[in-house]
Amino acid sequence: MKVFYFQNTGAQEIVLNEEESVHAVRVLRLKEQDEVHLIDGVGGLFKARISNAHSKKCEVQILEQLKVYTRNYHKHIAIAPPKSIDRFEWFLEKATEIGVDEITPLLTDRSERKNLNIERMEKILTSTMKQCIQPFRPKLNPLIRYSDFVAKNKNAFIAHLETGEEELLQRIYQPGKDCLILIGPEGDFSPVEVNLAKANGYTSVSLGHSRLRVETAGVVACHTITVMNND
Repeated sequence: MKVFYFQNTGAQEIVLNEEESVHAVRVLRLKEQDEVHLIDGVGGLFKARISNAHSKKCEVQILEQLKVYTRNYHKHIAIAPPKSIDRFEWFLEKATEIGVDEITPLLTDRSERKNLNIERMEKILTSTMKQCIQPFRPKLNPLIRYSDFVAKNKNAFIAHLETGEEELLQRIYQPGKDCLILIGPEGDFSPVEVNLAKANGYTSVSLGHSRLRVETAGVVACHTITVMNND
């Protein structure tokens, strides 16, 4: 299945952006009348046909809307990227495959990675969404300081290793509810950060007895919420 991402405006005649056009015409060598599939990142999957195989502005005509997916809750993972960018990119791929609505990179007291190539990250999200025919494209926010994020986003969950007595996420989360989970850096959140979260209404949770790497914890949190919602 040849799948391309597009901005859905409701029109039946679509012009793919330059990157998607190059991939369709130059890389895959598709021609007029070839059938493709389109995905809009907000739940829609469409069958379409190429009407003008232009390498910079490929035109396609939507033939049929195959599926519309809906999700009655919002899944948001705020995570401190690990030092290894490869490991963070792995997290982005897997979280997109599983299904996540929003990802926010955090800059914490113990963060070792303090910059990200957001443009590259966006391409990874789009590529993964197309490969997996995942109907939802996550929103990727810019890197933000932990204190600023917590002040703006209250009453959520924070996964940390402070006491080891936290309740498991699956025992606290209620299916169908929006869910924001904070995942700390290598070395965990600092005590000051944990206290700041608690002061802003965050609930401490555990992701299990194993000590997980940052990117693994992010995937486990995402998967737990997905399974609990039968999504």
